[in-house]
Amino acid sequence: MNDMIDKEADLGCRMGQVEQMIRYAYWTSGCKGIVIGLSGGVDSAVAAVFCCRAVGGEKVVGLSLPSAVSKPSDIEDAATLCKKWGMEHRVVSIEPVLDGFRTMPGFHGSPYLIGNLMARTRMAILYFYANRDHKLVCGTSNKSEYMLGYCTKFGDNAADFQPIVHLYKTEVYTIAGELGIPESIMKKAPSAGLWEGQSDEEEIGLSYEEIDTSLRMLELQGWQAKTSTEKKVLELVKKSEHKRLPAPNLLALPKKP
Repeated sequence: MNDMIDKEADLGCRMGQVEQMIRYAYWTSGCKGIVIGLSGGVDSAVAAVFCCRAVGGEKVVGLSLPSAVSKPSDIEDAATLCKKWGMEHRVVSIEPVLDGFRTMPGFHGSPYLIGNLMARTRMAILYFYANRDHKLVCGTSNKSEYMLGYCTKFGDNAADFQPIVHLYKTEVYTIAGELGIPESIMKKAPSAGLWEGQSDEEEIGLSYEEIDTSLRMLELQGWQAKTSTEKKVLELVKKSEHKRLPAPNLLALPKKP
């Protein structure tokens, strides 16, 4: 019983720290609100609810940014979430923008290229509305995907603040349950929605349970892999290091006189 109470107290403390971080980013920015992209998935849902708890739902705008392959149910789930937490919900299709890109010389529509283009297009739209309305863009990356590089540079990993990037995917689900995220969001298979039938776990080749267990063990073992799964995860971590580092440059601060 005491262990359960301690875990609940620790979870509550961690959630409070996230909300305080959001409030600090919001207050110190001088902005008037927060914009967040709502995919209909658990990560963006948890990040959005944290924002609502931190500054109030009336200051948070949730944008659904569907493409031709997006599921209508994802938009419906985003709308339900916004209604529950008092957020404004807007739907802006990215297809007209993608059509513009399709006219570029040399355009090639492979799933990889289109997926990255979608992610960067969505972030550009989020920042357009944030700039126009003097708001901050909330990120939705979790630690599992951040460490594996399962994100797009200047796309879904761009933001003014990242409320859940310290949380493994399995932890996001735990917190989602505490926050009262709708079951329709909790139960769906994680997907970036980059093409029809796309699944995060199938694309990565591992379940989030395997990924999170391996990442925890690797941290404890000084990033020395001991199992085949840990080796695969470590390889992905190393391969994606460039996504977590600033761009290489030769800029040096001027020397003090």
